[in-house]
Amino acid sequence: MSNLATVPFKGTKEQEEKLREVIAKHKNEDGATIPVLHEAQEIYGYLPIEVQKIISEGLNVPLAEIYGIVTFYTQFSLYPKGEYEVSVCLGTACYVKGSGTIIEKIKERLGIEVGQCTPDGKFSLNATRCIGACGLAPVMTVNDAVFGQVKAADLDDIFAKYQG
Repeated sequence: MSNLATVPFKGTKEQEEKLREVIAKHKNEDGATIPVLHEAQEIYGYLPIEVQKIISEGLNVPLAEIYGIVTFYTQFSLYPKGEYEVSVCLGTACYVKGSGTIIEKIKERLGIEVGQCTPDGKFSLNATRCIGACGLAPVMTVNDAVFGQVKAADLDDIFAKYQG
């Protein structure tokens, strides 16, 4: 995970202004934290520590509590999404046909773990459950492109399409 330190936070003043408006809108509501986190993630695309600190201060909620919520719920992400979102299905049919090996090879290739983004912002990696293409197992997607019956030997050709 040490390579994540090289992914700099690139929030803008406009984004911060929107976030502060969201905080102000919800500040006096019971249970404001989760709605604010959802809206913050819509603004930034993820919830880096810099954003969590603003929310913590704005809602007067301890940063540890904010972090605990963000890391507990799977709909929140600590990491930015890449230009190319690579997803590998780990549903039963895909897993039985080798998707576990595929995701391991992609992790090695990109130097990241599931849920993370490469330092250059080009690729992020997700593990998904059934995407409804069981007959093509194992399946992976890159953004909206679906690749079926993927083998480790296919990865060079697949990634070549996105590295130019």
